[in-house]
Amino acid sequence: SGKDTSRPKLDEMIAFVRDGDTVLVHSMDRLARNLDDLRRLVRTLTGKGVRVEFVKENLTFTGEDSPMATLLLSVMGAFAEFERALILERQREGIAAARQRGVYTGRKPALTPQQADQLRERAATGERKSDLAREFGISRETVYSYLRAAAAAGVTS
Repeated sequence: SGKDTSRPKLDEMIAFVRDGDTVLVHSMDRLARNLDDLRRLVRTLTGKGVRVEFVKENLTFTGEDSPMATLLLSVMGAFAEFERALILERQREGIAAARQRGVYTGRKPALTPQQADQLRERAATGERKSDLAREFGISRETVYSYLRAAAAAGVTS
């Protein structure tokens, strides 16, 4: 996904590819979410002698591209960025409208209020967070989220 620039697998792929390799990308918006990132990634890959092929857009970049290919990358990348922004805007508007109607309440809590109290009490006694997570069937990060929320609300056990 081109959701953000912190993508370990993408970094791993960039480190792995060699001169003569071809990277197939379904669509420009899957590689990057903004034009600057797209250009940087294509330049990085083609600079290593790697061909970059965008299947949906039917475009290929080799590093020896014509000015027209560079223009197409910029225009198509700008459209992909614009399309993504529109999708996110419509999503925010839809969520706001659903909240007003009372049908969008967000994700259900992982624990009941009683379980959350029990979790906080047991964590306060020094029980290991990983043991608590396993027992309650939640991730360690969720354990810490409950503990942070309690601390922010001033709840003490």
